[in-house]
Amino acid sequence: MSVLHSDSYDLVVVGAGPAGIAAAAAAAAAGASTLLLDENAGPGGQVWRGLTTTPLTNREMLGKDYWDGEAELGKLRASGAEVIHRATVWSIDPSLQVGVSHGGSSRIVQARKIVVATGAMERPFPIPGWTLPGVMTAGAAQTMLKSSGLVPSEPTVIAGQGPLFWLLAGQILRMGGRIDVMLDTTPKGQLAAALPKAFGFLTTPYFRKGLKMLAEVRSKVRIVKHVTRIEAHGEGQLDRVTWETAGGKRGEMASRLLLLHQGVVPNVNLAMSVGAAHDWDKQQLCWRPRLDEDGQSTVPGLYIAGDGAGIGGVGVALARGRVAAHAALTAMGRKAPASGLSAARAELAKANRGREFLDLLYKPAEQFRIPEGDTIVCRCEEVRARDILSAVEIGASGPNQLKAYLRTGMGPCQGRLCGLTVTELMAKARGTTPEQIGYYRLRAPVKPLMLSELADLPQEPAAVKAVVR
Repeated sequence: MSVLHSDSYDLVVVGAGPAGIAAAAAAAAAGASTLLLDENAGPGGQVWRGLTTTPLTNREMLGKDYWDGEAELGKLRASGAEVIHRATVWSIDPSLQVGVSHGGSSRIVQARKIVVATGAMERPFPIPGWTLPGVMTAGAAQTMLKSSGLVPSEPTVIAGQGPLFWLLAGQILRMGGRIDVMLDTTPKGQLAAALPKAFGFLTTPYFRKGLKMLAEVRSKVRIVKHVTRIEAHGEGQLDRVTWETAGGKRGEMASRLLLLHQGVVPNVNLAMSVGAAHDWDKQQLCWRPRLDEDGQSTVPGLYIAGDGAGIGGVGVALARGRVAAHAALTAMGRKAPASGLSAARAELAKANRGREFLDLLYKPAEQFRIPEGDTIVCRCEEVRARDILSAVEIGASGPNQLKAYLRTGMGPCQGRLCGLTVTELMAKARGTTPEQIGYYRLRAPVKPLMLSELADLPQEPAAVKAVVR
């Protein structure tokens, strides 16, 4: 892997989304040797995906927030940080050695400090028929929109809730795409429950932006509120979507595309594999790492920033990245602007305003998190909800024991698409809490790796001697 300039760095940052870009730029600008690794073809993560390559030239299509990423990317380029794309980080150990593959070969890189900025992933949305061709996540649709300018042209249904649910709809409509129905799964009465926490949100710029976005979409698309059940139907391909509302009304539509979204959750696999402690977040209904005020995990020298530290949005991600970088610099004894860490902390406090309101408003309903019957939970191994319940009845006590019964979490996604669902489903079945059930035990490699890449790793003399002997 000759592209790396060194075998050791002051700071290694994993993930080139907003948090990773901010962390790498801040550290390198302060003189720290900094390596930024990302598995995508270009920088930006999901929020600014395709920022340097998108074919969309009309800036109004994606909105100002998307193009604001150019300024942050400019800071990264000016900082002198070493940036490598199409690089897969498959291991981090407690001594802060990073296993990374690039171009078909692997290397181990030593870091003094590490910032994990692997961002978020969409929450699983296991409904009957969600594995049919023609059913995909809103995030996947947005990736196609940003990177290739592709929008739906056939009968389309969007189902779910949350900021991205509305943002994507607005972007598709501005680009002339087709949306026939939006199925809003926000539970009835949830707005009233969130209102006591609304003041902080009203003081943020997202309030006005949100109102404008809602008005834009509602003026162009049929909205069905308080949807309590959704099913996708078809033989080998989606051909229709059915739904039911809290009032008992039922609906149906012939459709070739169903986009699903009920929020995002931290991507915890890499951090968990290192041994960083995680706790169940009862507000956001997901696992989040246990961190100090500067984002350092329970593994000394390992910082976690961005939505991987808890869902907060792009402003919070940027601030967390800068806080982690300045804290790492301070811990290494490197000279940095005295105001750097305090300014980053103040930026983070400001960016966090209003988050509790959004968490309460868009808390996903139980029936869309915990499926029943023949609904597939583990897509890789095609394990259904009833299979998991049967395994619990005969003794499976947690996700790791369940692997021996059903191979859940052992497919190519390594539990990313079923982990939360398995935890909550088993907790409900056993009458206990997600904390007591736990999560999959994660080990390196956390991403698929070829044997040739492992064999390509430099060998210590003792290891060579053992094999030769």
